[in-house]
Amino acid sequence: MDKIGTVYLVGAGPGDPDLLTLRAARLLARAELVVHDGLVDPAVLALAGPKARFVSVAKSRARHTLPQVAINALLVREALGGRDVVRLKGGDPFVFGRGGEEAEACRAAGVPVEVVPGVTSALGAAAAAQIALTHREAASVVSFVAGQCKGLAEQNWAGLAGQGRTLVIYMGVKTAPQIAEKLMADGLAPDMPIAVIENACRPEMRVLRAPLAGLPDLVEGERVKSPALIIIGEVTARDDAAVGQLVSEFAQ
Repeated sequence: MDKIGTVYLVGAGPGDPDLLTLRAARLLARAELVVHDGLVDPAVLALAGPKARFVSVAKSRARHTLPQVAINALLVREALGGRDVVRLKGGDPFVFGRGGEEAEACRAAGVPVEVVPGVTSALGAAAAAQIALTHREAASVVSFVAGQCKGLAEQNWAGLAGQGRTLVIYMGVKTAPQIAEKLMADGLAPDMPIAVIENACRPEMRVLRAPLAGLPDLVEGERVKSPALIIIGEVTARDDAAVGQLVSEFAQ
């Protein structure tokens, strides 16, 4: 029987190659075929071995290089041809990365698959911006949602944001007006603090802040572009307030 390759679903993290796991770095170093998303930083791709061949399957809101079913077929075809495949995804493969669909396709075809987790974009972005997603005095619940999906208005986000809760929205730049309207219609206060983190964990990272009602104007006025995350909750306003409180306490 001919050798069957293995598909490695590898999380590339939020951008900084220093945030790769050791397992991910080792797989890249010996890779012969790397199938990667468009959001994977070039500095991460540069860690691949000299024999690596790269296939981009970059997606955007308006253009897909390959539809998902074709990506699945590509991974299976290459593995059945005897090649190991490093499928490199921004963040974590199983957090809005469609890794589950690719793993299912591989298993259905009898192709061995291994998942190598990565620092998901929400955790990486929050850490880089020094925003604690949970805090004993501000939030004990964190939720992740996709802001770019079919039927956004019909999605039930009730209870995901508000006092004591943090909501992290992936892919929400283009739908920022609908997101703000949706959350305020669900009863969230217009002055709820939010943060938008653009290009997290990269030299050009920006952290922008506003009240919820000002989210659409912030995104438009600052010309925010993907990759960007929206974090909604009291934790986004804790840094300055907490520092001020601590300074006051130490001064006493």
